[in-house]
Amino acid sequence: MDDETKEKIENLLKENKVVLFMKGIPTFPQCGFSARVAQILKKNNINFGHFNVLEDDAVRQGIKEFSGWPTIPQLYVDGELIGGCDILVELDENGELEEIFG
Repeated sequence: MDDETKEKIENLLKENKVVLFMKGIPTFPQCGFSARVAQILKKNNINFGHFNVLEDDAVRQGIKEFSGWPTIPQLYVDGELIGGCDILVELDENGELEEIFG
């Protein structure tokens, strides 16, 4: 990943407490997994920033390298990777999401 992409990702993480790197946007997700995570966040009244990785291939590849996580979506809180769709579904179902955002 080039320095410009890394800086862009770091700035996105600094600008928002909660950031979702996703395919599409929350009102028009372009992947079922991204839609599910956005839905969980909205259902739990969690305000979040988002970045559509389909609009920037450098960030789409770079975020995977940045996190060491191979898939999109990726949810970050306070600059720390929480996980992707499966993890968010599990956190929501067992009440742990409330602990993270409570």
